[in-house]
Amino acid sequence: MKKQWLNNGCYSLTGLLVLATVSTEIPFAQELRYKNEVSIKIEGDKRVIRANGIPDHQPGQFPNRGNPNSVLPQQYTFTVPAKPVYREETTSVDRLIFGVALNGVVFDPATAEFWRNDRSSGWNIEALTKGPSLGIDWSNAHVQPTGAYHYHGIPQGLINTLKKDGQPTLVGFAADGFPIYNQEGYTDAADMNSPLRTLKSSWRLKSGTRPTGPRGTYDGTYTADWEYVRGLGDLDESNGRFGKTPEYPDGIYYYVITKEFPMIGRTFHGTPDQSFRHGPPSFGGPGGRPGFPPPPPPIRRGGGGEESRSSNQDIPHSHGGSQTHSH
Repeated sequence: MKKQWLNNGCYSLTGLLVLATVSTEIPFAQELRYKNEVSIKIEGDKRVIRANGIPDHQPGQFPNRGNPNSVLPQQYTFTVPAKPVYREETTSVDRLIFGVALNGVVFDPATAEFWRNDRSSGWNIEALTKGPSLGIDWSNAHVQPTGAYHYHGIPQGLINTLKKDGQPTLVGFAADGFPIYNQEGYTDAADMNSPLRTLKSSWRLKSGTRPTGPRGTYDGTYTADWEYVRGLGDLDESNGRFGKTPEYPDGIYYYVITKEFPMIGRTFHGTPDQSFRHGPPSFGGPGGRPGFPPPPPPIRRGGGGEESRSSNQDIPHSHGGSQTHSH
């Protein structure tokens, strides 16, 4: 495998800069005290991602009026199949993290907010639509009480580090092992010579009014305000499709992050690994969605006698092989 050095902690992967609609409510102003640390390696038939969850781009200002939490390092170890298996039936993301980005920040689309703070109501508030401000930054991310910075939509800061013209952008891996791409894809999913275009989800707002709970007109505030319509857009109910990509020229099922609902998929077409389950680290999960204290700081990089953690990346190469990256 060829080893390449990365510049300033950024990944030298092929990709396309996408000027998506993102929240500008929170300026990118927080100066992080910790460095981004992530390794992605193939171990046997598994892809293992170890990371501290610190972004490799400038986050918004945290805490802020919509989010009282500060970005803190995590201790993530995620395991996914290196060759995932597609299943016709889907599995709900429910209490799972959807996936992890190439920079080690997690994709976690659901929120902990419900109508009248009543989880049993089923009316889960969305982070990026019409709901109350949850302190989302320019990369469609905010921070959990554990200090975990996480994406709810297009990770604009990460996209900017991956940008190269003319190709879809691999941004991470889902909990079932399938790759995650940004919203630009080939017009003909089976033809890598076809032009790129923005892929559309197949979800839409329901018509009418809510029969229970908050009532009122469906306006996108709640997850249940939306419905899937097969064939409405380019993607299936999990916000994915089959197709060829530079990293998978023979074709693969992959998920797409869109600027429209659901932004990040809410179901899996593979079998999600339990390392992505929300919960305290002692139970094998990556740390809880509110309620659990942040885990102890991870080993930080370099200098002053501190032990260093490697940042090798074992990910599909744009010509179909694998490539190892370090910084």
